[in-house]
Amino acid sequence: MKKAFDRRRWPRGLAALLMVCSAGLHAQTPASCPPTAEAFTQAQLQSGARDARDRGFLWRITRGGRSSWLYGTVHAGKRDWVFPGPQVTQALKASDTVALELDMLDPEFARRLGEGMAALPGAPLPEPMRQRLARLADAECIPAQMLAPLSPELQVSTLTVLAARRDGIDPSYGIDAVLGGFGRGSGKTVVSLETPEQQLSALQMPSPQETLAFVESGLQDLESGRARPLVLRLTQIWADADFETLSGYESWCECLKTEADRAQQTRLLDDRNPPLADAIAAIHNGGKQVFAAVGSLHMIGPLGLPALMAQRGFSVERVRFTP
Repeated sequence: MKKAFDRRRWPRGLAALLMVCSAGLHAQTPASCPPTAEAFTQAQLQSGARDARDRGFLWRITRGGRSSWLYGTVHAGKRDWVFPGPQVTQALKASDTVALELDMLDPEFARRLGEGMAALPGAPLPEPMRQRLARLADAECIPAQMLAPLSPELQVSTLTVLAARRDGIDPSYGIDAVLGGFGRGSGKTVVSLETPEQQLSALQMPSPQETLAFVESGLQDLESGRARPLVLRLTQIWADADFETLSGYESWCECLKTEADRAQQTRLLDDRNPPLADAIAAIHNGGKQVFAAVGSLHMIGPLGLPALMAQRGFSVERVRFTP
């Protein structure tokens, strides 16, 4: 028998998570710094859960007389977006397993990811490039000790994800970890579809020359101001559940300008999608009803997860949210 779903239990874990996520950036917020994420009060948690509306992208996938779900997420968002809406909540209630790219509430996975990031071989950057990274980090009020242990690719990726905090888009309000807390609070099994080592491998460029090209491209996007509007557009598309616009991402993102950009995109999406689809199918075929939450860009195109699940014999139906 499935454990009864208690909507009151998961927000307490969310509040604790947000405090942990925001604590590492800066203890105080000078006027020139982006705002830090703040924990919810109990009243805010209750009203947020009560008034939530559906965002993102949801599919019902059916095989063998049972249904599971695919859900496209964003890894950074606005404060009000963290509460699942009615139709997403219904899909969560009907599942017995929540599957995430990585379950960052699992202490072992968080430890392995941290150790793996520290151990990644980093190509030595020219001093002018290191100074540009330092200036950008300083402008975003990111302590040097937070970026210094990371590989150059992860430094640029971190700065990009944090670029829109002044607009209220913060990784502390990312949806994936919230869903993990939601699953735990309702007594469901929470699993990871990938390992920390797999994710870190996808982020690492295969040669020092490609690392330098990738970092240079990212620095240009950040310094020119192009990175911030892209983060804003992607997250707003998610909030509006605008799958048609998301599907044309490569035509409007202006983010695949170089061979290094395109190679990184292939590693981050196309190469990871078949193993993700296999992992989701294995959970479902093992007798479970799984709510699989993966970044929304994994859902588009002929190599997107909905298409791959159909290839694996699932009936795939997009769930369109009721306004």
